[in-house]
Amino acid sequence: MKKTYERPVVLANQTLAEGVFLASGGDCYTTSAYIHQSPETGRGDFRIQVNADHNADHNSNKNQCLHITFNQPVNYKSSQGTLESGDGTCTLDIAYAYWNNHTDHIGLGDLVVESEPGLAITFVWLEDRAKQY
Repeated sequence: MKKTYERPVVLANQTLAEGVFLASGGDCYTTSAYIHQSPETGRGDFRIQVNADHNADHNSNKNQCLHITFNQPVNYKSSQGTLESGDGTCTLDIAYAYWNNHTDHIGLGDLVVESEPGLAITFVWLEDRAKQY
């Protein structure tokens, strides 16, 4: 059963550097992301929580890619995945290698980037790559 895509509505608020962005991911993930820690004295990074629900009739095979886009360039610092591309740009592609069942809830709270004040997430998408079981 394929779900009907509904385009999310994004509201701009110039007084906030944080926000929540929702997007569908591939054919089987519903993905959201938000900045849960902004730079503070002594620390100049943004920490991002990415959540996804795997709503599928298959299990995932330990081969996913997270695509996340920002309103301004970022420097990738760390995550539990492997950066594939995008350091110093507005879009990061990060490979993850984990098994998940067809109804799993996924929490990736480890993405750390550096950027100028006013950083916001504009797009996030998690997809399976390769064979599914």
